[in-house]
Amino acid sequence: MTSAPGLLAVIDMQRVFADPASPWAAPRFADAAAGVRRLLPAFGDRVAFTRFLAPGQPTGAWRAYYARWPFALQPPDAELWELADEFAGHMGHVLDATTFGKWTPELAERVGPEGRLVLAGVSTDCCVLSTALAAADAGTEVLVVADACAGVDDASHARTLHVLDLYRPLIRVTTVDDLLAGARP
Repeated sequence: MTSAPGLLAVIDMQRVFADPASPWAAPRFADAAAGVRRLLPAFGDRVAFTRFLAPGQPTGAWRAYYARWPFALQPPDAELWELADEFAGHMGHVLDATTFGKWTPELAERVGPEGRLVLAGVSTDCCVLSTALAAADAGTEVLVVADACAGVDDASHARTLHVLDLYRPLIRVTTVDDLLAGARP
């Protein structure tokens, strides 16, 4: 198999979203993780993992957000912010952000001006969505791998994928199988 074109950004595959006891648990986290595991070999070193982190001091509307979720006001080295165990070996390729969207200058630089951004991770209806829209607005081709993502629930995941697909050709929703088939010679 040749390598898949673009940069794979694995969004927020962290303990806080994996742990079923967490208020932020993504119920299908394990399904998304299985899709990510299948994608990783095709991208080689063209992978970036992201982590959502709480800011040291919330400002603006984030104050109300963290008033609702005070458990999350923990430092960047807190256990809840760690990548899930199966992805911990990828810590050398991690981009941190205190925002839902992960389309940061660092991620944009990794993708390049004419690059393709392939998105997987959690949650489809929050951080994946925010990242996809910002990248598309910047003129980047975005592919969202539906079966390598998970939402807050199945209905929200499906609705978000539908909305993202409305942004064609800037954003396209695909599957692991279809993306990998396109990477084969």
